[in-house]
Amino acid sequence: MEIQFFDLIDALPDGALVIGDDGIVLSANAAAREALQLEPKGLSATTVIRNSAFVAALASVRSTTRFANIDFEIHSRPPRQISAFVSRLGDGDQILVILRDLTREQALEKMRSDFVANASHEMRTPLASIMGTIETLQGPAKNDPKAREKFLSSMLGQAQRMKRLIDDLLTLSRIELNAHVRPSAKVSLVQIAHQARGNLQSLAKELSADVSVEGMGEMHVAGDSDELLQVAQNLLENAIKYGAAGGQIKVQCSAGTDGVTLAVQDFGRGIPEIHIPRLTERFYRVSNQESRARGGTGLGLAIVKHILLRHRSKLNIHSQEGLGSVFSFTIPSYKS
Repeated sequence: MEIQFFDLIDALPDGALVIGDDGIVLSANAAAREALQLEPKGLSATTVIRNSAFVAALASVRSTTRFANIDFEIHSRPPRQISAFVSRLGDGDQILVILRDLTREQALEKMRSDFVANASHEMRTPLASIMGTIETLQGPAKNDPKAREKFLSSMLGQAQRMKRLIDDLLTLSRIELNAHVRPSAKVSLVQIAHQARGNLQSLAKELSADVSVEGMGEMHVAGDSDELLQVAQNLLENAIKYGAAGGQIKVQCSAGTDGVTLAVQDFGRGIPEIHIPRLTERFYRVSNQESRARGGTGLGLAIVKHILLRHRSKLNIHSQEGLGSVFSFTIPSYKS
């Protein structure tokens, strides 16, 4: 059986483009379409990849060199890091471009360095507390049963804090590692909202918060059910802990032309405007003391941000001091 050239291109695991002598893309395989997030065939190569280094590589390969290697970023959501091999095909003017997606590899490397930097910084305080407590138990409180019970309870609390921190860091790293892979499963956002409410019912009862869910029908979106549940739970947990003030919290689901929106509204003290742009930064807290007292790691909204980025969405925050806050996001509706 004769194998055609374009069949070979389609079978490549990396993205591949074939560019004609007029600069128009003659063929693009599935990996290239996925990486570029468009159908390149029939378009100008310099329109498909708007990068000066890529344009220079094309010109160089056509005129003086047989091939060129370049690295560049595709400004998609999320951005992708690409390594491109540009080569002339035979003695003609057609050009083959191989696109290797380095996003995952670079994210993994960044994940490792960030983990070391962030973990070492955030763990220093609980570790210092545990070490100080152990020294006290070995010294002045060595034969004091009442003090020993108190200090052991303190050590357990600090150890649990470190465990929560490690769990959140690992979750964030896993999400970032797969940020370029868009989830596509059929998920009911209304069911997600009810499940989040059920999972946090004991916390709401403990803090005297009344949580209601509003939304009719299933309202299916394209997403990952576990990750979207984590988003809903993180937003609802924050509302219960910091925004409820013993009052009401509304979780509202609504369908629109852009997709399905889930909004978590509290009627608490609100957030000063100066803090809002930084709320999704890692370890950023409006109040360090209050966050740590309530078991917060400073990573909850960072996790929300990156999950929504993977779902091609973003977190919207509206807050007014004394009137409360609304945290919302919109996910594209599921299309079979």
